[in-house]
Amino acid sequence: MRENRQPGPAGRSPTVADVLALPVLARGDPRVVTGAEHLDRPVRWVHVTELTDPASFLKGGELVLTTGMPLPDDPAGVRRYVDELAAVGAAALVIELVRRYHRPPDALVRACRAHGLPLVTLARDVNFLEVTQVVHTLIVGHQADAIHRTQRVHEAFTALTLRGAGPEEVLRAAAEMSGRTVVLENLVHLALVCEPSGTTARAALADWERRSRTTPATDRAGVSGPEGWLAAPVEYRGERWGRVVMLPAAPPGRSFGPEDVTVLERTAMALTIARLTHPTPWERTAHRNALRDLVERRHRSVADARARVAALGLPAQDALFVAVLADLPSERDGGAAETRLCEELTATGARALVGLLYPTRLGVLLALRPSRPWREAVERLSRIVLDAVPGATVSAGAPAEDLADVARSFREAARVAEATEPGRALPSGRSFHERSDIGLRRLLYALRDDPRVQEYAERRLGPLLDHDARHGTDLVAALRGYLDAAGNKTVAARCAGLSRETVYQRLRTIERLLGHDLESGEQRTELHVALHAVDALRARPVTRPGPATDEFLPRPGS
Repeated sequence: MRENRQPGPAGRSPTVADVLALPVLARGDPRVVTGAEHLDRPVRWVHVTELTDPASFLKGGELVLTTGMPLPDDPAGVRRYVDELAAVGAAALVIELVRRYHRPPDALVRACRAHGLPLVTLARDVNFLEVTQVVHTLIVGHQADAIHRTQRVHEAFTALTLRGAGPEEVLRAAAEMSGRTVVLENLVHLALVCEPSGTTARAALADWERRSRTTPATDRAGVSGPEGWLAAPVEYRGERWGRVVMLPAAPPGRSFGPEDVTVLERTAMALTIARLTHPTPWERTAHRNALRDLVERRHRSVADARARVAALGLPAQDALFVAVLADLPSERDGGAAETRLCEELTATGARALVGLLYPTRLGVLLALRPSRPWREAVERLSRIVLDAVPGATVSAGAPAEDLADVARSFREAARVAEATEPGRALPSGRSFHERSDIGLRRLLYALRDDPRVQEYAERRLGPLLDHDARHGTDLVAALRGYLDAAGNKTVAARCAGLSRETVYQRLRTIERLLGHDLESGEQRTELHVALHAVDALRARPVTRPGPATDEFLPRPGS
């Protein structure tokens, strides 16, 4: 085994435990007498001493090696010796039990235990000079590696800044470099971006606001709060905007080191610059991303989704969730509608996620009290959208009682939007469309691009349409009037302002051309469906958002 190997995980200084595991010390049969819980202390240097007051030559972090020869004989002197080592921050005291002692003095054990100072005994002779050479080689090597790693951190964040990276990409890089969970929050303690590492979003964001408020803000990168978060402020135009937080490992592992601080400082700096170059408020971006993840079910688990939504300030449970989609006439309307809706909902204290899902489709997730009438809330929201963008079309899905069903509510809202014909009248007092509005006509309109619907309409009515086109007749209108009159020829004649004989003659021609018996209720139904299909195919086409890869917001006619 090579003795100049790098002990422990890469990226940190050797600890007391690492040094004791080195062969050069292991051959001395080391035994930890006190302070076993502090063997993770980093070793900054090794100091061999035979002085009665070695602390005056230490700066902290040293592994102190001694044969025990200079230890005072009286217990008070021993206590003073240990007090001074502890006060200066020595990493550990290693005493050789070969020359003066064959067991550690009781006074020494008590004093070290009182301070939590690791006391290690060596049962066999060890070459202290060799120990010093090996450990110092490790430390110097680590320092060189640390310099190179710090340089790579600076280079990585510089590249992110030059590329114009947004907060998600910056936090993802920070989490990868540090191996820690990193969270970005604003001044009101809403977690906007979370990049978990070695844990889940649920564990990282659970009860976020309360935990965050118990962690005091710091003016620079530093550890704070009962959980020991490493936090750094993020500024915007010279004022504090929020902060970026690096969470301790769970379960507790290594403490934060200088490299973690460097990563977090560069993260905060990159975010401060990104905040200037990305004009869209990050709260809005966080809403958009959360909505898209809910719609497309991109969360690892429902528990993660609940944690993320709760960290954005919405109730994640014991609420009624309603998905609303607003289809806008053009892309330039998106920003205005989103801004207006956010402002109005904030002013009324409504709990909602608002964000553009596509350039012409605005998504809203309302979180309502279970007892509140949901149509009333959707109507108010719809009026706000229509006031901001008069040509918009608003559609709502059926409420979901659990966040796990939100994707279904959005999918339903999208299908309602697909089936909405331009200019189609709504019931009095309602400005949005919902599932109950979808009758046969709307269903066929939603399916108008399906070749099977087109083929059905052509097979049933094609000969009649061809005849009207060739001869300038209007037999299709005659058929429509007859079917609208539920097969009553007298009513059909009266509504058309024609004689019954004229209507009878036209119906006989229709039966001959189509090969159908118009006295058959089943065949009348088939023709009525075909007429609605023709109407849907002739309706003014509208462009709806929804790329083919989006399973949950399907494109009309797909």
